[in-house]
Amino acid sequence: MLVKRRTREAASTGRLSQMASGMAAKPLDRRSFLRASGLTVGGLAALSTLGAGMTRRVEAAGFTDNSQPIEIKKNMCTHCSVGCTVIAEVQNGVWVGQEPAYGSPINRGTHCAKGASVRELVHGDRRIKYPMKKVGGEWQRISWDQALDEIAEKMGEIRENSGADSVYLLGSAKFSNEGAYLFRKFAAFWGTNNVDHQARICHSTTVAGVANTWGYGAQTNSYNDIRNAKTVIFMGSNAAEAHPVSMQHILEGKETQNANVIVLDPRFTRTAAHATEFVRFRPGTDIAIINGMLWHIFENGWEDTEYLAQRVYGMDQVREVVKDYTPDVVENISGIDGDTLKRVAETFAKERPSTFIWCMGGTQHTVGTANVRAYNILLLATGNVGHEGTGANIFRGHCNVQGATDFGLDVGNLPCYYGLGEGAWRHWARVWDMPYDYFIDRFDAVPAKGGRDARTAEQNMGIPGITSTRWFDAVTIDTEEIDQRDNIKAMVVFGHGGNTVPRMQDARRGMDALDLLVVADPHPTTFAALHSRTDNTYLLPICTQFECAGSRTSSNRSIQWGEKVVDPIFESDNDYAVIHALSERLGFAEEMFKPYEMVQGKFGMEPTPESILREINRGSWSIGYTGQSPERLKAHMANQEHFDLITLRAKPDAPEEIQGDYYGLPWPCWGTPEFRHPGSHILYNTNLPVKEGGGAFRPRFGLERDGETLLAEGSWPVGSEIEDGYPQFTMGMLKELGWDADLTAEELAVIEQIGNGDEESIDAVSWSLDLSGGIQRVAIEHGCVPYGNGKARAIAWNLPDPIPVHREPIYSSRPDLVAEHPTNDDRRQQRMPNIGKLVQQDVVDRGVATDFPIILTSGRLVEYEGGGEETRSNPWLAELKQDMFVEINPEDARTRGIVDGGWVWVTGPEGGSKARVKALVTERVNKGLAFMPFHFAGWFQGEDQRANYPQGTDPIVLGESVNVITTYGYDPVTGMHEGKVTLCQIAAA
Repeated sequence: MLVKRRTREAASTGRLSQMASGMAAKPLDRRSFLRASGLTVGGLAALSTLGAGMTRRVEAAGFTDNSQPIEIKKNMCTHCSVGCTVIAEVQNGVWVGQEPAYGSPINRGTHCAKGASVRELVHGDRRIKYPMKKVGGEWQRISWDQALDEIAEKMGEIRENSGADSVYLLGSAKFSNEGAYLFRKFAAFWGTNNVDHQARICHSTTVAGVANTWGYGAQTNSYNDIRNAKTVIFMGSNAAEAHPVSMQHILEGKETQNANVIVLDPRFTRTAAHATEFVRFRPGTDIAIINGMLWHIFENGWEDTEYLAQRVYGMDQVREVVKDYTPDVVENISGIDGDTLKRVAETFAKERPSTFIWCMGGTQHTVGTANVRAYNILLLATGNVGHEGTGANIFRGHCNVQGATDFGLDVGNLPCYYGLGEGAWRHWARVWDMPYDYFIDRFDAVPAKGGRDARTAEQNMGIPGITSTRWFDAVTIDTEEIDQRDNIKAMVVFGHGGNTVPRMQDARRGMDALDLLVVADPHPTTFAALHSRTDNTYLLPICTQFECAGSRTSSNRSIQWGEKVVDPIFESDNDYAVIHALSERLGFAEEMFKPYEMVQGKFGMEPTPESILREINRGSWSIGYTGQSPERLKAHMANQEHFDLITLRAKPDAPEEIQGDYYGLPWPCWGTPEFRHPGSHILYNTNLPVKEGGGAFRPRFGLERDGETLLAEGSWPVGSEIEDGYPQFTMGMLKELGWDADLTAEELAVIEQIGNGDEESIDAVSWSLDLSGGIQRVAIEHGCVPYGNGKARAIAWNLPDPIPVHREPIYSSRPDLVAEHPTNDDRRQQRMPNIGKLVQQDVVDRGVATDFPIILTSGRLVEYEGGGEETRSNPWLAELKQDMFVEINPEDARTRGIVDGGWVWVTGPEGGSKARVKALVTERVNKGLAFMPFHFAGWFQGEDQRANYPQGTDPIVLGESVNVITTYGYDPVTGMHEGKVTLCQIAAA
């Protein structure tokens, strides 16, 4: 089934070692390295011809010629979001050596398996080497010009016939910040909000849940700060596999603080092996568990009453709701007994500071947003936000999923969470130096359909697009049911796998039905292999982030600058260049790229990432991406060893250019670069002056509710001249306080220009719209947070469940609980119908849980990442995990005649779905629970798809995708899929 090793022969007898020994004695340039390595076009593709059992064990071979000068370059690992620095040794344009950065306060000279092998990504023989298209079902090599000309022509035809919204733009968490921003800007100039990326399927519910609680949808503290915690809860996070290097901070903190590490998880994970207490529960019952913890906290008076009175709105109403979650009720729903939950709740509430860590185990549910809200409420009830060692420590999955989210690769936002309202569009039109009406002209008007009113183009600009979890439904659904001019007709996919969302049978049908499919990626991905398309399908070779420069943002909001290590290999090119070239052919490159410094690239002109970042600095006032200039970020990378391991602050003896800064200038980094704000290590921290990184909760939802203030009471950041709560700063507020006189003439002129000279409009210019930065500067000089000082919301009245309540999964293993705890009502969202309740009731009516009695959940492996195309193509990693598998409990295996290592069929409850995988019989999972990793593809329901990849680009390891089995179910706020709980049956093959 898979290409796998047959022996453990010493690598010294293998071709790589023979090649290395022959190269070590002679001078090496880029061309001779590629030729000798077999990495010229078609080289080393011989691996793809090896049959099963013929891959030899691989060992690293050194190519460094010590007689030649070595150039040192710094970049960051391109896998998870921890942000480990990679030191590359480059000789004659060839990346010949790699070390982890010992000076980095994040990885401190360590790598995980994936990070240690990233050099292979740049030498990877299985990458796309030149542009290709399918002609009559066969892949053909073409030139860049031909590929881009034909793609642009086809996009133009589709725009003419079906509208701009019929082209779906799927971006990447592997973009640099500058690439992500440029792709979102491209969508705006094209004229669509149908633009998304991996955050939809990992932490979109986190962003919605956290932002709707206290202001910003991001991690409040940092990996490093967890060293200060006395109690750490992991729920839905397996950091030891998904974020291995982060564990050094957690485990050292555990030892130095004698900290409690509590893992709540359905499965005994590698993280659970490090816990002081492990608690199992039934998947999909997080809210019942958290509400049960709150029941114990309120019953025993363990809440932080002073904190709640000063900084939180609505906890009394939460108290009433959680009265229903008695120990007996919670045990019936989740399986956790009352004494255990009481012990966990007491520890979290009393042994502080406490922090709560979650990942996709908490987010990938139909109640994902509500899960996150429940976690946040627990933190608020115990006063565990806004201090060292506390907070919502959200571990994100891809290397720049935080930055790509920040820069608007999202169906509901322009860059930096400005939303899609007229004010947001006018703001970015000013930043881009374009008339607001230009963008109106780019968008489609939408006719009346399905009983819904027609929309003007301007109204359509403000409507969120279609999520990446439902794009294939938007291809095949009846046109009357889709809330745009026409169905999706084309997809342009940059750096995103095709096996990462449930219902892959439907995704396959969607791919087959597209008029145009473009995949721009270093690897072909499942988008190139899953379907049966014969024409109008293109592969564009994009280089990795090691082959271009730019910044990326880690989970903790720290921004790091990556140097270009080597030039793009083969015929690949970088994102900036390709987006520019496509924009030229579509007719808006002159307008879109006019602010940038343009330089000659590999095949044409391209913008410098530094000039793109300066535009980001010019417009991103809302979350403080304005102070991180290229120069400041590069200075941090050059002086990593001068930052404190725990506080991330530059040490007293640090060079002047970084003195006082927090590493990576974590946003918000207020004001202009010249203002020299240090960044904000810990969000909402009232113990520091705002000018030193302090803050408060953001009052985003008005000033009062039901007669109660939403502004803080008796709480403010140290040094504030306003010693109480206050709203966001505007020009009018500066006037009321008499602080407008502190503005410079230049700042005042910009504000007046934004207000078009109208006094009322000038007064309305806010801290987030003022392109001069003057309003922010003046507020901070007076010790105030520009966005205001408000209360966090325990009640989010704008969400389907203002206070989280337990709701059963769509495919529930407990149909007896569905009537009392049903999923949310059906509704229309993101231009599509969500019929989850209808599906859930049908599941109950048909007795699906009887035929499919095993709960199936999914997760990560330490060896692979994301959809796995990149890491399964890496020989160093491919050897470590060669087979897709399902974990099954020994009792379930025994009753089914399944043996460890034997082949089994996992079948799902939708559409006859099935997957042939190996059985891993283990007590990691309880009876009635199974686990499958989500990194595999290349087999589809027993069908080998290796031949579908262009020759030489197929990953070394193939396997079935768990998302063939996962099922319907979408969060009503974000469209997140329910990837962490469904039902299945398992039988010996």
